Amino acid sequence: MTTRSLTFDDALRARIRENLEGFERHPLAASPLRPAAVALVITPDDRGEACFLLTRRAALRHHSRQFALPGGRLDTGESVVDAALRETHEEIGLRLAPSDVLGRLDDFATRSGFCMSPVVVWAEAGQRLRPNPQEVEKVHVVPLAELEKPEVPVLREIPESDRPVLSIPILDTLIHTPTAAILYQLREVALAGRHTRVAHYEQPVFAWK
Repeated sequence: MTTRSLTFDDALRARIRENLEGFERHPLAASPLRPAAVALVITPDDRGEACFLLTRRAALRHHSRQFALPGGRLDTGESVVDAALRETHEEIGLRLAPSDVLGRLDDFATRSGFCMSPVVVWAEAGQRLRPNPQEVEKVHVVPLAELEKPEVPVLREIPESDRPVLSIPILDTLIHTPTAAILYQLREVALAGRHTRVAHYEQPVFAWK
C-alpha cells in the first residue's frame, strides 16, 4: 500500500495549527520529574515534502546512539517553548522563533525521570542543519508520510510491565517510546485531528535508566 506524501505548504501549516489549537493537552501538574522539552520540527526536504527531524545521539554517557527528538532539560526560569527552541539551535543549528511554534502535545513521563514536553515547530527552508558533534551523530530528515503507513504503530508486550511498548518502523529500524509515542501523537493529533492519548505506553527496558 502506497502512502501519499505531504506537501510542505501553508495549507499543511494551517491544518496542523488548527488541530493543535483544538487539542486539550494533558500536562503533568506538580510533577516531581525533571522538566525537559523536545521539538517536533516540521520542515521540507529537497523535493518540498513535509518532514520531521530525528537525531541519532552521539556516544554519550546516557542513551548513547539512541534516536531522539531535539531537546533537553529546562534551564532555571526557562519556559518549555524557550527550552525547545534553544536545544534545537544547540543540537542541530536551527534558529527558530516563538512565532514558528504551532502548538504542543501531551507531557510524557519517562522511565528515566523526566517530564518530557513536546513542542511542534514549523521550520521554513533556507537554514542548513549543523549537528553539534558532541551531542548528535546524525540528523535524519524523515517524511511525515512515514507516520501514516498502515504498519504504524507496532505494539508488543514485555514481561517487565503490564503496558504495551509502542514503536514506529522507520529508517530501517524500530524507534521506541518515548520518542515513538510522541511521534505517534503528532500523527494522530496534528495530522489527523484525533485526540489520541499516549501516556499509557511503555518504554523498552533499556530506556528505563
